[in-house]
Amino acid sequence: MDRIAITGGARLEGEIPISGAKNSAIKLMAASLLTDQQLRLTNMPRLADTRFLGQLLRRLGVEIVEQDGEGGAETLLTMREVASTIAPYDLVRQMRASFNVLGPLLARAGQAKVSLPGGCTIGARPVDLHLDALRALGATIDLHEGYVYAQAARGLVGAEIDFPFVSVGATEHALLAAVLARGHTQIRNAAREPEIGDLADCLNKMGARVSGAGTATIEIEGVDRLHGATHAVLPDRIETGTFALAAAMAGGEVRLTNTRTDFIETLLSKMEEAGVHVTRHNDGVTIKRDGGRLRAVEIETDPYPGFATDLQAQFMALMTLADGESVIRETIFENRFMHVPELGRLGADIGVAGGEARVRGVESLEGAQVMATDLRASVSLVIAGLAARGETIVGRVYHLDRGFERLEEKLSACGAQVRRIKGEEVEDA
Repeated sequence: MDRIAITGGARLEGEIPISGAKNSAIKLMAASLLTDQQLRLTNMPRLADTRFLGQLLRRLGVEIVEQDGEGGAETLLTMREVASTIAPYDLVRQMRASFNVLGPLLARAGQAKVSLPGGCTIGARPVDLHLDALRALGATIDLHEGYVYAQAARGLVGAEIDFPFVSVGATEHALLAAVLARGHTQIRNAAREPEIGDLADCLNKMGARVSGAGTATIEIEGVDRLHGATHAVLPDRIETGTFALAAAMAGGEVRLTNTRTDFIETLLSKMEEAGVHVTRHNDGVTIKRDGGRLRAVEIETDPYPGFATDLQAQFMALMTLADGESVIRETIFENRFMHVPELGRLGADIGVAGGEARVRGVESLEGAQVMATDLRASVSLVIAGLAARGETIVGRVYHLDRGFERLEEKLSACGAQVRRIKGEEVEDA
């Protein structure tokens, strides 16, 4: 089991290119199930999560070719025929988003058997909204022995889908199914994340008729079939925000390229409030911090365009060194403060009550052995380690590999002292 070792204290200077968005890429890959022609995805990240989904898609009959194109990594996906409509537990359990193959399989083949994704370390995250949306589209849904059995022998039919609360996964799932449904579908109280718009853009290139993505109401006119297309995955806003916070934590000046600042404006405004210098560019952003204590600020996670829950742990790491008490409220996931005890091992002073954390800034952090509990928590510990005195060793970094491409390489190129320790067992921290 790999670990990452960070020797803190090095300022970061240089440039970091941002990869394609993980949260978009995996849903775009699932869209390949909707056509018998080739879907070519460019600006593709190479991550554990995309590999996991690739294994499942191959089982279902998708031919996948990974190659280097003029603009970077590409993935070609072609499902000429449906080889299987069964997504087994051993593959779905590796990544929750694999459950979203259910809708496309149902839309194309009229039936599907997909394992329930099971629990999640950051909360229950039930799939009820996903199944309710498919039922609204005319599917018959049965659950037994841990599997969803779905049928729509005569095809899906357009419907009005009104989500009781915002769900990114359910919005994407409904969208993937409705594009081949007969008639008109309206999705109300839809998630507004940029990744929703990216999926809609790709589907429209494939011949779908989707409008309103990025707003609370999405309209879909069903079509009989989709065709192949080429689509570039949008930049990863969570990776952008993570490296911005890493630069602020370590100090120095780092320019992030191949990205968009409008995706993380809520974060950048809070960083400026804390005393970080932020310069926005057409192709990215420059983060600069020359020294001095940061100011404590208050944040509350909310659905997009609010403060992203996927950046909460990283922002908390930054606030451990701020002057004063920061208040961080988590409103999206009930168990997303599991990084707090590990930050405490580095000397952070954090108290948690329910969905609220109070971070009392300290003068300095001290390196220690810590353990990652989930994807975003793992990178928050790396960020903290950049500023901690001495060496920090982060265990269980397989979490980190799910969502960050070449993390050590990108940080090291800017002067960070970061290295991976291969294949050694990690003692529980």
